[in-house]
Amino acid sequence: MVRRFINRRELEEHHFHPAVLFAVPLGALFLHAYLPRIWAPLGILDLPLIVVLYFSVSWRSPIAGTLIGTAVGLLQDLPSNQYIGFNGMAKAAIGYAAASIGLKIDVENVITRAAMNFGFCLLQSALFFIIERFLLGDSTYALRWVHELLRAAINAALALPIFFLLDRTRMDE
Repeated sequence: MVRRFINRRELEEHHFHPAVLFAVPLGALFLHAYLPRIWAPLGILDLPLIVVLYFSVSWRSPIAGTLIGTAVGLLQDLPSNQYIGFNGMAKAAIGYAAASIGLKIDVENVITRAAMNFGFCLLQSALFFIIERFLLGDSTYALRWVHELLRAAINAALALPIFFLLDRTRMDE
């Protein structure tokens, strides 16, 4: 029987084993909380963001991207000293935007993946600024843009091998 595809999203939507969907985000959250305790400069890494971006662009579903972003963000807030929902709001918006972009452009290209990770890391920093400054009313909160650019570059470089490893976990037909 010949399978017909209705649209691009259906054509290129990837599927994962449920264990992968459970273990990868939890592993990223654990490493995100544990690695800075070993060596403080590793706090610059944002593994949960990389996982949210990967699954969002792989599923190409804005709803699924929003849900994974919200879930990972809220779980990331639990062990931190931030308000519950701080990361949840930012990662939900990132998941939605990444999935929407995944519908329009080829996200399998290495250059596209690096640019996407860099851009979304900066967008997350801007969302944190907006949430902290305007929603929470902290007028003393300021961004260190040089630090954020460095953080975005490091996370974009780290995301490429992680995306390559996660590509191997797909259950495509």
